[in-house]
Amino acid sequence: MSDDGEIRIVEIDEDSPERLDSFLAERLSISRSRVAQLLEAGEITVNEKRPKKRDHPSKGDRIEVRFPAPAPSPLTPEAIDLNVVFEDEDLLVIDKRPGMVVHPAPGHRSGTMVNALLHAVDDLSGIGGVLRPGIVHRLDKDTSGLLIVAKHDEAHRRLADALRERKIRRRYLTLVWGRIAEDELRIDRPIGRDPAHRKKMAVVDDGRSAVTHIRRLERLRAADLLTAELETGRTHQIRVHLRSIGHPVVGDAAYADGWERGFSGPERPWARELAMRTPRQFLHSEMLRFDHPRTGVTQHFESPLPEDLADVLEWAHTGSSRLS
Repeated sequence: MSDDGEIRIVEIDEDSPERLDSFLAERLSISRSRVAQLLEAGEITVNEKRPKKRDHPSKGDRIEVRFPAPAPSPLTPEAIDLNVVFEDEDLLVIDKRPGMVVHPAPGHRSGTMVNALLHAVDDLSGIGGVLRPGIVHRLDKDTSGLLIVAKHDEAHRRLADALRERKIRRRYLTLVWGRIAEDELRIDRPIGRDPAHRKKMAVVDDGRSAVTHIRRLERLRAADLLTAELETGRTHQIRVHLRSIGHPVVGDAAYADGWERGFSGPERPWARELAMRTPRQFLHSEMLRFDHPRTGVTQHFESPLPEDLADVLEWAHTGSSRLS
């Protein structure tokens, strides 16, 4: 795209049952909200006249769509180190370190992954008319590991569609309190805002559908090492689902605070030591698998357990013998 933007011409060869906004979103691989923005700004004409989004394209119509050059992001680029696992003209895969907020929000206007990407990536084409990266899915501040970032609208829309259609595999490694009875478990419980604690999420009857697949890798003295694979992607989903079955994530200050005090006998000192040694929630996005939005070629990425959590697991395997 040039500094003056881009013009796309769509010629209609048959009547369409779809509304104009839906038709153009599909044909141009952009969001309906982006189409609405362009319509509102007068950047879309049908036969040289301004249409309405509820109009239907008809045979013989000539649609002209003008994409202005993306506006500068209101966010400040910052020279922050990023672990870029993969990058091409369409997307990046980032291995996020713990402690980094993904997107600016109240209380975190700088030092985020988006601020870092604005500095590090020099070929962003913009998302929604703004020169910014497209975050396809997020990780909590204290969750580490792999996530996908789109560079332009088309890649962002296709990846978001794939995520919604459950075509992107996301697997996490986690350590949870207690012993799960089953080796494999499918948790299907709706998640919504916790009515008693508005900053938390919870399993609630009127929540959004949420499904997590659990597989135990190893039993430890008072904890299990698991993989958790997301079928859906609700806020705090893995953490809330594991708490809901009585096995919250070790080190999770929001959903497992003080959980180690519930153990008794020889497990109690082990659990207290484990809690003390775990610096954050033991949750790491270890695997991503998805089809490339342009080529369709399957992409597969894995991330090793970062040093802080690897040290915790090593103690759980070896150092804990001193507490026997």
